Amino acid sequence: MPLTIAADHVVLDIEGTTSATGYVLDVLYPYSRARLGALLTERAADPAVRRATEQVRRLIGEPDAGPARVAAVLLAWLDEDRKAAPLKTLQGILWSEGFAAGDLVSHFYADVPPALRRWHRAGTRLSVYSSGSVAAQRAWFAHSPAGDLLPLLDGCYDIENAGPKQSAASYHVISAALGSAPERTLFLSDRPSELDAARTAGWLTVRVRRPGEPYADRVGGTHPETAAFTDLHVGPPRDTCALDDKHGTPARRGPRPPRVRNTRTDSGR
Repeated sequence: MPLTIAADHVVLDIEGTTSATGYVLDVLYPYSRARLGALLTERAADPAVRRATEQVRRLIGEPDAGPARVAAVLLAWLDEDRKAAPLKTLQGILWSEGFAAGDLVSHFYADVPPALRRWHRAGTRLSVYSSGSVAAQRAWFAHSPAGDLLPLLDGCYDIENAGPKQSAASYHVISAALGSAPERTLFLSDRPSELDAARTAGWLTVRVRRPGEPYADRVGGTHPETAAFTDLHVGPPRDTCALDDKHGTPARRGPRPPRVRNTRTDSGR
């Protein structure tokens, strides 16, 4: 069923929302698994690698852990699909280089690139909030089968520069960084717990239920739903068909306020 949402800014989850979780698990994870050990030993002096290594040591309480031990911990976290910041940082390094070298191409559901371009043309701002690192997000959008989508984005946010996706505080951080009113900011995700947190922060929410995705059949949440971006209109309300901020029921809204353009920083485009 088509949905119309009155929003000035759309913030996108990636896995299960814009892109297939299976592609990440079957292509990107093995790619990073095969290269993590070499990254830790051959580029130990790299500032980002050194910082991630120190983070792992602190998290496991082993300040003297060597590269082999750190690699073993990271691989265990990878098997658990743990959203650990140092793992995501190192994966982002490897994936960014893989995309740049032409070894990797990202995946987007066919309905996503046209929708993003349509919303962008209409003046709707777009950003990403994913557990994957900012570097990985930027590489993912820059190397899509539909071309470079990175220029469409205003910002990229991850668990380091925003915080955990299940915490309402993280969405407050993003709103402040974007200069975007929470009640005019829409979060698209497949995970009810993330959507619950965004709603608590005052955001609009839509649950994306794509057939075959891990969370598609999970029970939970009372968010408006869509199976594809094709059915989602974002922008000024049409008559009374816009959805209420909190409950997804019809509500009449006033004119759209002027767009707020934030100064782009290292956290995104």
